[in-house]
Parts: sequence; structure tokens; C-alpha cells
Amino acid sequence: MLERLEALERGHRLAFGLPLLAGDASQPLALRAQEIFAAAEVVLAHDGGADPRLIYANRAALRLWRRSWAEQVGMPSRLTAELEQRPARSQALDQARLSGGIRGYAGIRIDSQGRRFQIRGARIWSLIAADGSACGQAAAFENWWWL
Repeated sequence: MLERLEALERGHRLAFGLPLLAGDASQPLALRAQEIFAAAEVVLAHDGGADPRLIYANRAALRLWRRSWAEQVGMPSRLTAELEQRPARSQALDQARLSGGIRGYAGIRIDSQGRRFQIRGARIWSLIAADGSACGQAAAFENWWWL
């Protein structure tokens, strides 16, 4: 799990020139992992597979999608959006993959009970492994509201 968080942080810093969370980057990784999990900002990540599966969701993401860790992590990430929203989502992910990261993404998502919500101002970036290769993608956002 800590390797995934390192890839998440590394990719964010490369894409945006900033740490994922403000704070002391010299802190032990385990402490930074706790801070990311407890952050108010929603943070999600999926692997780099053909049908990417979620590999990380912080507490804010679990609450928003109304799922437990076991329900959220491992599911295809496309299921976070309604069927008609998936092409736009896919296009944004492709754009982020090609450019390293994008800011200002907006879209509609759906929680586990079918309730729709709008996200705005999201950042999407590539996870970067220790060897420098892309190994998935992540998103973070603070602004959302129920529709």
C-alpha cells in the first residue's frame, strides 16, 4: 500500500510541481499515508489495466461514494460514473495520461445508492512508479455537490 501512495505522491509532484498535501515531505511515508487517508479532499486511484480497477480511496472518497474499503477498492473505476458520463470521463483520463496531469476537470458521478453528484475543479494525474513508469491514475477534488 505504501508503494502505491509513493507513486500517487510522486506523480502529483511531477504533474503539478506541488505535493499532494501541504506539509513536511520529509515526514515518514506511513504518517503521510495517514494524512492522505484522513484528508477532507477526495483522493482516488486506479491501476493501469485495460479496465482499470480502483486501488485506493481515502476516507472522504469512501464516504462520498457510500462504500466500504472492501466494496470500493477493487471495483472497476468506470463504475464511479453513470454509463452516459463514461465517454467524457474516459476522454479526461486520456488527456491526463498524455499530458501527465490536468486541472479543473468537472463531471457527474454516482454513488453506491444511485445518487448523482457533480464534481468540479478536480486534478487528474498519472501514478509514477519508482522506476519512472506510469502505473495508473489518480484524481483529487474538494468541490462537489448532490444533484
